[in-house]
Amino acid sequence: MDYGKYKFELSKKDHQSRRHQKSTQVKEIKLRPRTDKHDLEIKIRQIKEFLADGNKTKVTLTYRGREMANQEMGRTMMASVIKECTEAGTVEFAPRMEGRSLIMILAPK
Repeated sequence: MDYGKYKFELSKKDHQSRRHQKSTQVKEIKLRPRTDKHDLEIKIRQIKEFLADGNKTKVTLTYRGREMANQEMGRTMMASVIKECTEAGTVEFAPRMEGRSLIMILAPK
């Protein structure tokens, strides 16, 4: 077998293996501490859809100004998001403060 044919078969095999891979994306949902109940339900529904599609979801809750003084509102909101999304996915990265944002990553089951 000549070298050109060998290289061609290797590239075909490599192409086939890449064709059957599923690439996961990280989708992001942004919240605020004062996000209303109905808006939060819609965001949770979006998170469940992302997880059902097999994508990881990054939930970002951003504080502004005096909201930093009362961070407990955001933590309770994140706890409710976790409680609602337990059947669709698992918490890969627990809620953690990074600057002025509370960040959490959910992964599909």
